[in-house]
Amino acid sequence: MRNVRIWFKKDFECRYISHLDLNRTMLRALHKSKLPIWHTEGFNPHPFATFPLPLSLGFRGVNECMDVKLEDDSFLLSDIPDRLNACLPRGIRVFDATEAVMKVGKVAYASFTLLIGNPIIATGKIAAQLRELLESESIEIEKKSKKGMKTVDIKQGVKRYEIKELFDAVQLDIILTAGSSDNVNPNLLITALSRSTGDEYIVDITRNDLYNSELELFR
Repeated sequence: MRNVRIWFKKDFECRYISHLDLNRTMLRALHKSKLPIWHTEGFNPHPFATFPLPLSLGFRGVNECMDVKLEDDSFLLSDIPDRLNACLPRGIRVFDATEAVMKVGKVAYASFTLLIGNPIIATGKIAAQLRELLESESIEIEKKSKKGMKTVDIKQGVKRYEIKELFDAVQLDIILTAGSSDNVNPNLLITALSRSTGDEYIVDITRNDLYNSELELFR
């Protein structure tokens, strides 16, 4: 049995399918591809696949991954992308398959690129608003939890960031805490920005990479 990590991009119309639908799509592709994937046992066997960190609805993902187990240890990993892409929609493209190096539980941070704009607000002003928010001592926002809504300080989840002014938008490159214990969704930052300024923004979000607690790339 061989543990394999399959890397893919999620974009176009597939940005708007839920994680549950992504899981179904991938399982269907694994089945149709005839890859030697290990199946779960029991009454209804299906291809085994796990995802380290689900991608939020509407986000673009350029380095997403899922873990599977190959029953054939000698199977060429380089054959996996073409076999799967033949069974997937255009919005999901597999580009690599590697040995699973880090355990899923090691994920601690995620990097994002946000393009933030408003057709009637100058990018310089948006950049200043964003900088003021991120430089504040705390960024308190209501966040949904298992026990209901609670107020949290998401400033603690900001590891590092860089703000760039573009022609028609502001680009925010940011690393936030991620994982099962502490996960800051970048949409919370936009909500906090809107509440502090009273303005609304058009936002495009891409998740770039996952990292462990030492900020080493998840591989």
